[in-house]
Amino acid sequence: MDAILSNPFKAGLRRGETQFGLWLSSTTSYMAEIAATSGYDWLLIDGEHAPNTIQDLYHQLQAIAPYRSQPVVRPVEGSRSLIKQVLDIGARTLLVPMVDTAQQAREVVAATRYPPQGVRGVGASVARAARWGRVADYMARANEELCLLIQVESKTALENLDQILEVEGIDGVFIGPADLSASLGYPDNAGHPEVQRIIEQSIRRIRAAGKAAGFLAVDPQMARRSLEWGANFVAVGVDTMLYTEALDARLALFKGTEASGNTRGSY
Repeated sequence: MDAILSNPFKAGLRRGETQFGLWLSSTTSYMAEIAATSGYDWLLIDGEHAPNTIQDLYHQLQAIAPYRSQPVVRPVEGSRSLIKQVLDIGARTLLVPMVDTAQQAREVVAATRYPPQGVRGVGASVARAARWGRVADYMARANEELCLLIQVESKTALENLDQILEVEGIDGVFIGPADLSASLGYPDNAGHPEVQRIIEQSIRRIRAAGKAAGFLAVDPQMARRSLEWGANFVAVGVDTMLYTEALDARLALFKGTEASGNTRGSY
């Protein structure tokens, strides 16, 4: 039962390994399994901007489970009740969006830990996470194997970044480029030089504090740049975007570039 509790993604971060991921926004277990067979280190199952229910998240965790790729679940927000559900269905790594203050970060940490370290509700005997009670020591070990990542994606969060980084129990901080650029006054323009400067500075601050730094870059050049700045868990694409790009490119081979009328901003 050790494999059920162990978290290779967290272990890799602790060893200082750079881990490459893919965003899953398609909301289907079939697409999730296809992605899992590609060999990405981690796959982000998005519950914030993709229309995933708890059942959808559950089915995608099942689809990814037999493969090397490690699932990371992003709930729509960091409430105690929602975090409890996501952990009970078997998520071992969470990415919690829109964390603006150290107090919010502490509340998220508490929501992921069983008492007395936190306030996570006890229901392992009826949960997939503990194989419906078959993992006898689940509660004793669950806290240590959980990997908690939070998103810093607003001007307020940047102002509080040093205090957030001091919160015990946060394993990594992810810079959300789209929301951050909007908050800084550059909507849909994460490539603006000032936004880029702040992203670089923030990634370096995160790593200097001993935390893992994460980033999503759908542009390969931007992904490489974030790696140079020190980001060590980087998503290099979004499944739905890659799918639409491939569809448009294939049709354009036969009907010309006018067949693809779609325009895309930064994610």
